[in-house]
Amino acid sequence: MAKLFGADAILHIKKSITQPGQFAAEEQVTLLTEKGMMMKLRVIGPLRKETQIELSLTDARTVGLTPPIRISGDIEGTPGGVLIGPAGQVNIERGIIVAARHLHLCPETAAKYGLIDGDIVSVRTKGERETVFYHVLVRTGEKHADECHIDTDEANASGISSGDQIIVITYCKEPISDDV
Repeated sequence: MAKLFGADAILHIKKSITQPGQFAAEEQVTLLTEKGMMMKLRVIGPLRKETQIELSLTDARTVGLTPPIRISGDIEGTPGGVLIGPAGQVNIERGIIVAARHLHLCPETAAKYGLIDGDIVSVRTKGERETVFYHVLVRTGEKHADECHIDTDEANASGISSGDQIIVITYCKEPISDDV
């Protein structure tokens, strides 16, 4: 934060996001790689222990990267780049991912549907371009609010926007039989 925005810099809330305590900050950075540049990447607060950049596959290709699809925080072995802010720049050796699709649930909603943290479900969108997304990780806990996260590429392909409703399809936890 200090290297990018100055010694006494703090994040300024632009708007709250659905997950409790988190927000989109006014502050933005530029990502520079060997093959390209992406400007105006919004900082999400509060600050984390490690720097992570979440890109769509399309955006990653634009800057010449092929980052793995990962859950937030799983940045080992991922590509890095140079982050540029108004006060300076910092080289990150890792931290660029494509966020794996996941479903945040508050504990009450998870319990209501018999889901626990780490379960895998599918979600179906509604509308003209109805789509089923498989392999959606359930993340539940006190710091979660009900919200499904898919990336911009997936949302655009299925014709959905922030705030649209989805249908959650759960799996059996155990096979009914070896023949099914």
